[in-house]
Amino acid sequence: MATSATFSELVTEGAAEPVEGWDFSWFEGRASEERPAWGYSRLLAERMGAATAALDIQTGGGEVLAGIPHPPPVLAATESWPPNLELARLNLRPLGATVSAVADENDLPFPDESFDLVVSRHPTVTGWPQIARVLRPGGTYFSQQVGAGSNRELTDFMMGPQPVGQERSPQRARAQAQDAGLAVIDLREQALRVQFLDVGAVVYFLRKVLWTVPGFTVDRYRDRLARLHDQIQAEGAFGCHAQRFLIEARKPA
Repeated sequence: MATSATFSELVTEGAAEPVEGWDFSWFEGRASEERPAWGYSRLLAERMGAATAALDIQTGGGEVLAGIPHPPPVLAATESWPPNLELARLNLRPLGATVSAVADENDLPFPDESFDLVVSRHPTVTGWPQIARVLRPGGTYFSQQVGAGSNRELTDFMMGPQPVGQERSPQRARAQAQDAGLAVIDLREQALRVQFLDVGAVVYFLRKVLWTVPGFTVDRYRDRLARLHDQIQAEGAFGCHAQRFLIEARKPA
């Protein structure tokens, strides 16, 4: 649906919106993304309800974890970005969770075999050896991840055709989990339809999901954003596909 707002107004709006946390409610009426068929939040709640000690790695602002109805007796989370860290502590305090500042690539600050459940939604990196170390025998790692080539149509529009690496492929995740000594018990993938209804939503998305167009700034990509604005005005939306996969791996008992 084309908007009457000007290109400059939309870009300014998208550039001004704060990007802390993983609350995407600002996109309502401006962009949409199909949800994976498996329902991560529901499956997360089921596993958390059965756990005795759980860890959420790279929790963001804690928004997803905060939605579980029955937290385990021991609940911990990690986050690397300071604005998200404070938000996560606020959101997860009612669950009795402790939130630790940990860089995404660093070792986890927990003793061996501390948790029977480790989870992560859309981690930037997955430290499989560390996950295996902190899992108890028989424990599981449960994660929804961004797959290879996610939103590549948008990346290519902004940057020109780009190669699709396999660092984020589900096959690579399976191999890395097995190399760490874990048995993969579930692996699913799905391409999800994404639509942007105005260029302001694109600007906000690219500021928030940094790996889509590395080094993105409005000034650097203003010409491409103007072309995208014209295309959305003419066609009503810009469409692309987010890639997601679900992986669950168990540490041998």
